[in-house]
Amino acid sequence: MMASRGTSAVLSRAARMRQKLQSVLEASALDIEDVSYQHAGHAAVKDNANETHFNVKVVSPKFEGQSLVKRHRMVYDLLRDELSSGLHAVSIVAKTPKELGS
Repeated sequence: MMASRGTSAVLSRAARMRQKLQSVLEASALDIEDVSYQHAGHAAVKDNANETHFNVKVVSPKFEGQSLVKRHRMVYDLLRDELSSGLHAVSIVAKTPKELGS
């Protein structure tokens, strides 16, 4: 167990986000873009912190029958630990495989 805990500290925030979203949502497509550089110098970004702002596009069959609000809530719930440890903002596009195909 110690090895896995040590490994997670080495992973970037984007990699940790990818692991959580991919495993739980069984995403068929997942794009995570770090756009923190666009927010450097903003009051909410302390000490030029990195990995604070992300765009997330996820396609998941788990979104089937869920409202847009519920889909976003699912993503935010999975990223709760990141949001409480320096992740400041996430822009989310959440679609089902059927929606992507249409």
